Amino acid sequence: MIHLLSKETVEQIAAGEVVERPMSVVKELVENAIDAHASAISVELENGGIDLIRVTDNGTGIAREEIPKAFLNHATSKISSIEDVSSVKSLGFRGEALPSIASVSEIELVTKQKNDPIGTLYTLKANEFLKQEEIGAPDGTTIFVRNLFFNTPARRKFLKTPLTEAGYVSDLFEKIALSHPEIRMKLTVNRRDAFSTPGNGSILDTVYSVFGRETAKETLSVSSDGNIKIEGLIGKPVLSKGNRSFEIYFVNGRFIKNRIVEKAIEDAYQTYMMQHRFPFTVLFLTLPENDFDVNVHPSKMEIRFLREGEVYDAVFSAVRNTLRETELIRTGSIGKEEKEEKAIYKAPEPFEEKRASETQVQKPGANPPFSYERADVIKTPQSEIRESGNFDPGESIAEPEKLPASCDPASSAPESENRGPAANASPSEKNEPEKTAGERPEAE
Repeated sequence: MIHLLSKETVEQIAAGEVVERPMSVVKELVENAIDAHASAISVELENGGIDLIRVTDNGTGIAREEIPKAFLNHATSKISSIEDVSSVKSLGFRGEALPSIASVSEIELVTKQKNDPIGTLYTLKANEFLKQEEIGAPDGTTIFVRNLFFNTPARRKFLKTPLTEAGYVSDLFEKIALSHPEIRMKLTVNRRDAFSTPGNGSILDTVYSVFGRETAKETLSVSSDGNIKIEGLIGKPVLSKGNRSFEIYFVNGRFIKNRIVEKAIEDAYQTYMMQHRFPFTVLFLTLPENDFDVNVHPSKMEIRFLREGEVYDAVFSAVRNTLRETELIRTGSIGKEEKEEKAIYKAPEPFEEKRASETQVQKPGANPPFSYERADVIKTPQSEIRESGNFDPGESIAEPEKLPASCDPASSAPESENRGPAANASPSEKNEPEKTAGERPEAE
């Protein structure tokens, strides 16, 4: 017997194709923010994104009368006909993201357009409308996604631990941040800043803020013109990795995975790298819109090229020529290697325009790649963060000056605690000069 499925069943089946885990929700919402011409995007997670996902942008916002329409299936402002699909320039275009997310969660949307005197709050639960009211809000859009998969416990049961889910989101958000270095992006996990990017348009600065100083220092600039334009950074062979997750490339600003591009990169490195090691790349491919198809999978992570051989040759030549033209022998003294450093900034939220303008002040006499001063840092398990925010790939970061003894916190403690047995010695013994060559001198 053939059954006609209910609306709820259809929506949850469709949501399964788009919303696999919290990472999928973040991807769709951040892409919507980019398509809304945002210059700053902030993402916040609680409990790995299962309890809360907040995405805030300072983009164009949604007109009050069009908000209900945004949560209908296949409703989109990106395309209007089938002809537009072959030349789509936006990251999203299928009109499935918002209704799919809303069908398996509780959503609050706060939005305001630039010329509106007041914003709008729109609330749904399992894609059922609850309320709409006026609310004070900054320009742009903020979406709160709570209790993901609350009405599909079987799917929620198969999610990983909150720490693992947060890791998936962080990995994806790093790649989105790399794809748009002109947009200031910030990720907060359990009320702690994970990382943020300066949004000054420099891919090197973005690589530094995401991967750290040592990684940024060992990169080479790639530039190749032609029918397929290729720009970006590639790592020197010494920056080899144990897997392909650091082979990052974008097609017209879209992060994708493609076997043709992957093979071209690895073949170009073949004589420069040991077996079972993989290169570090951040490449931007720019092609005519009609030369590839992104409408392959709802996640839009796969892509088909019209002329795969031409893409392979362009990527291979760009990477190979850069490696050939560069001196790859490392110079410098052999000694203890510095720990990997990753800059984490307490960046302003997208709506904090005054604070953003205040932090975009360059230090006198300095020429740092970042255009704003460092406000705060958080130590990560992978690295210890130093207090200097200036970075130059050709220079090392200077060690901080030692504090005078009068300012040393240790000097305020009792002598018996700070100096051990020497504190109990007589004044004559304390003033006696050192006589034993192997004896450790007392700290000043």
